[in-house]
Amino acid sequence: MFDTEMASSTDSSATVDEEVRRLYERYQAAESDAERHQIALEMGKLDGRRHTEIYAALEDE
Repeated sequence: MFDTEMASSTDSSATVDEEVRRLYERYQAAESDAERHQIALEMGKLDGRRHTEIYAALEDE
């Protein structure tokens, strides 16, 4: 479901991919809308970090 090859150009991509997997599993297991909302906010923060890393890597090329 998640494309890990595309993000593998950065050192922290494996860590980020693991965080994404854990958040997705937590989201699927969430028992309330409030819990899912909180996890979605965490996913958004993680996504922002991932985009920052991708753009930084592109600038270095």
